[in-house]
Amino acid sequence: MNFELTATSVNSRARAGVITTDHGTIETPIFMPVGTAGTVKGIHTRDLKDDVKAQIILGNTYHLYLRPGMDVIEKAGGLHKFNRWDRPILTDSGGYQVFSLGDIRKLTEDGARFQSHIDGSYHLFTPEKVIDIQRTIGADIIMAFDECAPGDADYNYAKKSLELTQRWLDRCFKQMETTQPKYGHNQSLFPIVQGVTYPELRVKAAEHVMSYNADGYAIGGLAVGEKEEVMYEMIEVVNAVLPQNKPRYLMGVGTPVNILEAIERGIDMFDCVMPTRNGRNGMIFTSEGKINIRNAKWENDHSLIDENGTSYVDGYSKAYLRHLIIANEMLGAQIASQHNLSFYLWLVKTARQKIIDGSFEPWKQEMVKKLNHKL
Repeated sequence: MNFELTATSVNSRARAGVITTDHGTIETPIFMPVGTAGTVKGIHTRDLKDDVKAQIILGNTYHLYLRPGMDVIEKAGGLHKFNRWDRPILTDSGGYQVFSLGDIRKLTEDGARFQSHIDGSYHLFTPEKVIDIQRTIGADIIMAFDECAPGDADYNYAKKSLELTQRWLDRCFKQMETTQPKYGHNQSLFPIVQGVTYPELRVKAAEHVMSYNADGYAIGGLAVGEKEEVMYEMIEVVNAVLPQNKPRYLMGVGTPVNILEAIERGIDMFDCVMPTRNGRNGMIFTSEGKINIRNAKWENDHSLIDENGTSYVDGYSKAYLRHLIIANEMLGAQIASQHNLSFYLWLVKTARQKIIDGSFEPWKQEMVKKLNHKL
């Protein structure tokens, strides 16, 4: 994998770049639609490419491991062939899902033992096994196995958690060195910077991951309940340490405003379930603000979902979309999801253009005002 910086802002840490993988290039900043179980819910790969303009999507190690299972995916030739997506894929390590299971998982030095949320069966994720699973899935970018500590963890817990994550990281890289990709394309392992909301731990974590000279670096354990100002502070702390010539991935973040604020602080890659999950529940993100399409005020509003929208589905009216959502029609969730994803991809593409032409900061300030407005 290769990363090339195209432009950097004079007035902030915002940057534009290009990531090159064996499955194609990714222009950054980029938002990556989340395909938890091998699909971005309700969206065909054709529409992801041609309408949403997605350049890379995510798969989820925990969910794909449990269902359909590695035997099915390996016989298909990897996730790219299984879901007919021929562009880059990133997989998370499953760590966040495992640690969110709470009482039905147990953490040891070896790894995390957990019960399946599907049938209650017991499984063990070790750093080595998680690398092997991601080798089988075949993603272009794979994530190290880490503990995602609670956002309100005290300093001692956060410190011990980080030390465990660092020991696991070493095992992840050793497993990468002793195994090979299964489908003829290269895979890049990204370490994850943890440390909860403690600057000292975040700096220590960032310095540690740099010792591996990885193809890119991720920042995890944010947007898990801390105040937004604290999240932005942690991003600044970490990005002051991470190298300029490698992509930076902020995991699981977030709202459109979060994304613009993080871009200004030097983040290149994002993912979040918000555009699809919130869309299915009637929240529509537009260029002029947020819409709760369930509100009665839209019942007879026959204007377009977003007058400035870039998606095919923006040809539908607010009244029609409201009708579908209220009636619990599948098409309603699909239209809302497709619109929101298209909006997110438009947002990061426009941010990239503004960084290149030198007008990012004033444009960002104006967009934040609009995005905070409820229509």
